[in-house]
Amino acid sequence: MNLKLIKTGLLSLLTVFFLFTSCSKDDSNIETETSADFTVEESRQAAEADEVSAGALDIVEMAYLEQEEDAGRSSSFFSDCVTITVSNENGVVFVTLDFGVGCELNNGNVISGMIHLTYSLPQNGTRTINYTFENFFFNEKGIEGGGTIFRELSNASGNPQSTFHKNLLVTFPNGITAAIEGNRVREWIEGVGSGNWQDNVFLATGNWSIDFSTGHSRSAMVTEALRREATCPFFVSGLLEVTRNNTTGVLDFGDGTCDDIAILTVNGEEIIIILHH
Repeated sequence: MNLKLIKTGLLSLLTVFFLFTSCSKDDSNIETETSADFTVEESRQAAEADEVSAGALDIVEMAYLEQEEDAGRSSSFFSDCVTITVSNENGVVFVTLDFGVGCELNNGNVISGMIHLTYSLPQNGTRTINYTFENFFFNEKGIEGGGTIFRELSNASGNPQSTFHKNLLVTFPNGITAAIEGNRVREWIEGVGSGNWQDNVFLATGNWSIDFSTGHSRSAMVTEALRREATCPFFVSGLLEVTRNNTTGVLDFGDGTCDDIAILTVNGEEIIIILHH
């Protein structure tokens, strides 16, 4: 056998092995370094999960309001494709909203599945409401779980207010899931008692965490109240401080204009987040 040929073959194998191990090491380093950063896609998904959970809780609160605190309304938040069933047993009220296989609400959101609410008589102007989601989809994102609402007819500012505790699982169409747990306080600041859902405006504060099935997680805290106008599917203003792997950024929802754009600022760098309806 040719000795020169053997040496050449060994050298080629060593070269391939060196290149393979070097590439593997470099790829590992890149993955480790970027996993701690706020990527555009992960930031968009987190913001969208927040919006989806907020939109679903808006529906829960509006269902309660129309049953208990907005009897003189001239228009309903809910379209005719929603079947609302109310029963009362030993002082406990049971409300079921059935959206069927697909129902477009009057604010444009497309819903399917069911929401269940239970609550008792108010005490000293407050009431606790339990809510759960059943086979529920909000604009093609699944929502499981539920929580409680502490309802106040009048807060320190004289406005109605709901304090939500949420423990939800949001499933995106691609199969990725986001587990959301935390608290949100929603103050009704405009449109109280008007009977028209379209002029309702709410301010939301609170803090929560999100854990994604892809392995990344994020915590969030409202530092400037998030403004929700009933006719807009997105927050129109407010600041949300978000933290991931000891890195903190600020998500800005805008100047009051109804649009699908939010800006995330991390270490002085601005990232435009396009929210999906």
